[in-house]
Amino acid sequence: MSLLSRRAVMVASTGLFLARATATQGLEIRRAAPAQPFALGVASGDPWTDGFVLWTRLSAGGAPLDAPAVPVAYEVAEDEAFRRIVRRGRRAASPALGHAVHVEVRGLRPGRTYWYRFHALGAVSPVGRTATAPERAARAKIAVSSCQHFELGWFAAYRDMVAAQPDLIVQLGDYIYENSYAQFPKVRRFDGPEPVDLEGYRRRHAIYKSDADLREAHRLAPWIVTWDDHEVENDYADLANLKGQDPTVFARRRAAAYQAYFEHLPVRPSLWARPDGPRLYRHLAWGDLVSLPVLDGRQYRSAQACNPPGQSGNRPRRDCPALTAPDRTMLGAAQEAWLDGTLASERRLWTLLAQQTVVAPIETPQGVMSDQWDGYAAARERLMRGLTRPSVRNAVVLSGDIHAFMVNDLRSGGPSTSPVATELVTTCLAASHAPEARYGGVRERNADVRFADIRRSGYTLIEATAARLDVDLRAVADQSDPGGVAQGLARFVIEDQRPGAQAG
Repeated sequence: MSLLSRRAVMVASTGLFLARATATQGLEIRRAAPAQPFALGVASGDPWTDGFVLWTRLSAGGAPLDAPAVPVAYEVAEDEAFRRIVRRGRRAASPALGHAVHVEVRGLRPGRTYWYRFHALGAVSPVGRTATAPERAARAKIAVSSCQHFELGWFAAYRDMVAAQPDLIVQLGDYIYENSYAQFPKVRRFDGPEPVDLEGYRRRHAIYKSDADLREAHRLAPWIVTWDDHEVENDYADLANLKGQDPTVFARRRAAAYQAYFEHLPVRPSLWARPDGPRLYRHLAWGDLVSLPVLDGRQYRSAQACNPPGQSGNRPRRDCPALTAPDRTMLGAAQEAWLDGTLASERRLWTLLAQQTVVAPIETPQGVMSDQWDGYAAARERLMRGLTRPSVRNAVVLSGDIHAFMVNDLRSGGPSTSPVATELVTTCLAASHAPEARYGGVRERNADVRFADIRRSGYTLIEATAARLDVDLRAVADQSDPGGVAQGLARFVIEDQRPGAQAG
């Protein structure tokens, strides 16, 4: 597990704490206590029917905390005033994990709203609101976000998202950006160079948590997260990387980035304390209505087609035999087998597959893009066969990455076949937009693209019932405005057992 110490994660997940710290140590901690130990906020995630993950990370007003392991108490209540506390306990905020705390709460009642808070260093955290998943559900509201560049835009879309009161927020990756873009105007600045080690990635995540709208979205709804490439390095694929670095060197950078990701998001510690390393793919659900398989399209994938050995990169390709090679994979053999088994045992009405990159074939003037599923055509066909299993009643793929809204038909077996699923591509929450030269005429060149907008930032709001999905593409007029307002850009309906979105 390299930088992510199994022992440190086990400490976080089993709740060992400094119950026998001496009085002298306690006085030292209180004397050194920062004014804002909870400046990075609180969060919850991965709700299941009897619990969820709670998260916080202690800091000195957002800066690293210079302290040994700190006891942190947590409380979970059925009411916001904490008169009916149903769970309480302690964890150790260890410097080995940047003083992050993760609590896997179990034994609660399904389909209930809960409130939570932390106590440490003489301070009380903001009160968070979360919920357990129901056993049965008539309705589910899910917000989907992707690609948020701190320098290129304000995260005002989260205000609109919070106002919509979603049951879940699904984040499809590029939660942070490791790189800056000199060619684009900045609304604010990173506080350090591109990260390559644990300290750098911790610093990058911490500055993201300085955004009040992002913190508030974390505080008020449970999140389901997965990563894409910018959490480590643009376009990386397993250990292939842009600079063609030695795999052992890049592995250290990737391990540092993965650890910082874990330290700053509400991800289950049990997914990280594994002998084979951290695993992010998993299956969640909202009652008997919505199934949410969550994929990892970076850690196990083959390098992009026709690049030099060991080098990654997203490039337009044509006439490249590797694009269709059957042995190339987006997910890796183990994750493919897991997903196939998950789909084979599907029993819910709607399967929303949460993953990173565009699945539909997209022809650009220069060819297909090698970092998308177009660069992994055989793997895509295996995915589509899984989505056509009889057990999958309604398949909808959630995608991000390209900084554009798209609504696409998905087919198995070629363009002459009927659609078997719908793809909803959410745009960037705040970032540069898809290039006009590449995607400006995407609908004219691609018959399966029902809708495209490459000029706006925002998010996607989905409301599921047994009869249909209502899809609301929400766009922010100006991401450079910290008070920006999101409005409906387009609406679509996906009806039960009728693949393909219709304008709504």
